[in-house]
Amino acid sequence: MNNKVNYTAVGFSVLIGIILMLGFTYWLLKPSTEDEVKRYNIHFDESVLGLNVDSAVKYRGISVGKVTRLRINPQNIEQVEVLVTILKTTPVKETTVATLTSHGITGLSYINLSLGNNGAADLEAKEGEEYPIIKTEASFFERFEESLGTVSTKLSKTLTRTEELLNDENQVQVSILLKRTASFMTQMEKLANDEAIEDFHASLKNMDRVTKKLDVMMPKIEHFIDKSVAWEDKISESFTSITNSYMGIKASMDQFKSAIANGDFNIKEITHDVVPTINNTLIEMQHLMISIESALNQYERSPGDILFKQEKVKTGPGEK
Repeated sequence: MNNKVNYTAVGFSVLIGIILMLGFTYWLLKPSTEDEVKRYNIHFDESVLGLNVDSAVKYRGISVGKVTRLRINPQNIEQVEVLVTILKTTPVKETTVATLTSHGITGLSYINLSLGNNGAADLEAKEGEEYPIIKTEASFFERFEESLGTVSTKLSKTLTRTEELLNDENQVQVSILLKRTASFMTQMEKLANDEAIEDFHASLKNMDRVTKKLDVMMPKIEHFIDKSVAWEDKISESFTSITNSYMGIKASMDQFKSAIANGDFNIKEITHDVVPTINNTLIEMQHLMISIESALNQYERSPGDILFKQEKVKTGPGEK
C-alpha cells in the first residue's frame, strides 16, 4: 500500500514540473505586457484554408506575431477577417502587404509580411476602424488558380471557334480548296517537266543572242546618228549661205528700185555690187546641189550605210 502512495506522489510531482516548465516557456515567449504588441486586421479575398488561430505571422521569415482571431468580415461576407497580434517593433508601414503562404506539403499556412516602401509612414487605424488594416496580396496558389482559369477559358474559346470553323459547310469548302490545290499542283508539275524546262532554257539562250546582237549594233547606230547629224549640219550651213545670198540680192534689188525711182540709174555702179553677190549665190547653190547629189548617190549605192559603216569607195590603179 505504501508503494502505491509513493508512485502517486511521484506522478503528481512530475505533472507539476511539466506544468511549471510550460508556464516558464510561455512566459519567456509571451511579451511581458500588452504594451509591447499591436493588433491589426487583415481582410483576405481568398480562402484561408490551413490558417488557424495561433498560426504564425512572419516578417521576412522571422516570427513577429500570431493569428488571434478568424471570422467572416461583418462588413463584407465575401472576405475573411483575420485579427493578428504583432510586436510593436515590427515595421508595419502603409505599403506593407500581407500574403498567405503555405508550409510546404504540410497543408498549414502562415501570414508573411513584406515591407514595401521603407520611407512610408507607419500604418495607423483610420476613422471608423477598430484596428489598422494591412493590405493583402494574392497568394501563389491563388495566382496559379487564376492563371489556370484564364488558360481554361481561352482553351474553351479556342475549341469553340475550332468547332465553328470545322462545321459541315466549311469542311466542304476546305475539301474543294484541297482538290483545287491538288489540280493546280498537277498543272505545275506538267509545266515543270523536262521538255518545258529545256524550252525555257532555249528561250533564255535566244534572248542572250539577241542581246549580244543589239550590243554589236548599238555602236553602228550611234555612228549613223553622228553622220546624220554632221550631214544635217552641212546642209544647214548651205541653206544659211543661200539665205544670206538671197538677202543680199533682195537688198540690191531694193537699192536698184530706189535708184530707178530717184532717176539715179547708174548701171555700172549698180552692177558693181549686184553681180558679185549673184555670182556668189549661184556658186553656193551649185555646191549645195553637188553635195545633195553626192549624198543621194552614196546612199543609193550602199543603203546599209544608214545603219552601218560608210561604203568604202574602190580606188583605181595609182589612186589613194
